[in-house]
Amino acid sequence: MFKSGFVGIIGRPNVGKSTLINMIVGEKIAITTHKPQTTRNRITGIKNLPPPFPGQFIFIDTPGIHKANSPLNESMLAAVRETIQGVDLLLLLVDAGAGIHRDDQAIIESLRDYGRPVILAINKIDLIDKPRLLPMIDQLRHLFSFRAIIPLCAVTGEGTEPLYREIWELLPEGPMHFPPDLFTDQTERFLAGEIVREKITLLTQQEVPYSTAVVVEAFKEDEERNFIHIDATINVEKDSQKGIVIGKRGAMLKEIGRLARLEMERFFAARVYLQLFVRVRKDWSKDKKEMRELGYETKGTR
Repeated sequence: MFKSGFVGIIGRPNVGKSTLINMIVGEKIAITTHKPQTTRNRITGIKNLPPPFPGQFIFIDTPGIHKANSPLNESMLAAVRETIQGVDLLLLLVDAGAGIHRDDQAIIESLRDYGRPVILAINKIDLIDKPRLLPMIDQLRHLFSFRAIIPLCAVTGEGTEPLYREIWELLPEGPMHFPPDLFTDQTERFLAGEIVREKITLLTQQEVPYSTAVVVEAFKEDEERNFIHIDATINVEKDSQKGIVIGKRGAMLKEIGRLARLEMERFFAARVYLQLFVRVRKDWSKDKKEMRELGYETKGTR
């Protein structure tokens, strides 16, 4: 019996949603950092499974659910709302090490009228002593009628087989929605831009990561030479942020480019020439027109 369907991954920021989807598909399709609200778009990861769970599971990673205080934040939450309405079931992640946060409880409360199955995954079980896990499971069980509660570790993959079993049980019979060799529907341009944004987030501090948008202006492949030429523009909101991204004598921009190029070469399995530019677009994250041009406004944004 072949099953297929869409699984939305939701949770508050930094519970490991992107790490989980990367581990599931076996490729880094969602950027991961230690900073919250790194994910801004819906990311689709495709997992094809053989027996005993034959099927195609389409996982959709979403931005962390948080309080919206800007048009960009509202755009991110709109992506979450659209995902919740369009999937066959939800996978809610909580952080075992952090315990049951009040924001977890608020998310759970919002699902009471959802009407579709919800699986709860308790992530980061490697960070707590096992005796602490059972009371946490018992407490969560009383908060909502979850179809299943699965302890797991998104870094090591522990717990994924029980997760696949529960998802397979809940998904409908159906055909493949994507070719069997595809692991995401994201474009190469999008993935290249996200790799650059990840390196900026890892290397810079304070407000800079949250004020940065990366647009890939050119992505030219030379298949005969196994070579890709990429031009990308790093958009920031202030002149001071531009100075930070460029760094003294261009050192920061060179390091961002070096790390991004190395990861692109691994991901695309080709030599990469990466050229980065930095441009100030004043307060772009507060301007819906600017956001639309940078690819962030979603259909559900007010």
